[in-house]
Amino acid sequence: MLRPQSIPPPLECPQLPDLVPGLPPGYRARPATAEDTSDIHRLVGACERELFGRVQTDLGRIAADFARPGLVPELDTRLIHDRAGQLVARAWVNRRSEVDVHPAHRGRGLGSALLAWAEDRARQAGSARIVQTIPDSNTNAVALLRSRAYEPMVTEWLLEFLMPEEPAVPEPSAGITVRPFQVGDGPAAHQLVEDAFDEWQQRRKSYQEWARHTVERPTFAPAMSALAFSDGQLVGAVLSLDLPDTDSGYIEEVAVRRDHRNRGIARLLLRHAFRAFYQQGRRACTLATHSDTGALNLYLHVGMAVRHSSTVFRKDL
Repeated sequence: MLRPQSIPPPLECPQLPDLVPGLPPGYRARPATAEDTSDIHRLVGACERELFGRVQTDLGRIAADFARPGLVPELDTRLIHDRAGQLVARAWVNRRSEVDVHPAHRGRGLGSALLAWAEDRARQAGSARIVQTIPDSNTNAVALLRSRAYEPMVTEWLLEFLMPEEPAVPEPSAGITVRPFQVGDGPAAHQLVEDAFDEWQQRRKSYQEWARHTVERPTFAPAMSALAFSDGQLVGAVLSLDLPDTDSGYIEEVAVRRDHRNRGIARLLLRHAFRAFYQQGRRACTLATHSDTGALNLYLHVGMAVRHSSTVFRKDL
């Protein structure tokens, strides 16, 4: 159940004809503000419960997305409220896009209207394409994107590691030491992650943007984040989140320096993180990866299994 939210008076936030064209009667649109993050989180949580039976996104993720470099809330975000003042749908676009419609308000054209708005906004901003990730189980959303000429780009998987008993942790190879994340490790971890992800990501994140999504999130779990060192240099990292509303631990990022790969470092660090979550009472641990990283076999070899899959769709504008 969404919490009622007051709607700004017309003089403060007028319903302009082109704010979101094509909205059905009884709904009104306005841009989002930073004060809306809690309501957006509740909306996203309702959508995730309907699809997955649990909430997977924390409030920190919503706040970090809202602070994306280059995102202009007045232009790049839209919230849809119903007559009762409830937030029932939202969208944002900034190199990629997200559209969420509350399950109780689907089938009324809100998703179609917001998707069309996102495409128009991306064109206005000069983007060559728009990208959106859709869970494969959300067949109606998949059909909508395909009807608007979106094409599959990559596959994403949410994997889980079940822990009915405390996971065993292998001994590190010669010269490798492991310890939890400590204050001051952020810059080195950022460098390691961005270097490792250069192979497939479209752009490098600044430290500030990266930190908002990882080490500065309220849910960042340093005690469940493991770092590997060789000769005093950081060569591997597993960065974890202690998310509310879930019984599972979550691993946000896994990275190993190129010259130290295929030595079992990723498996070693994952096992350290699994054990740390187990000792905190968690009996499962999850992480997300996609087909561009080539890491799926690593996670399956560690003992993880696919919980659900999503497809990243793109449309050339």
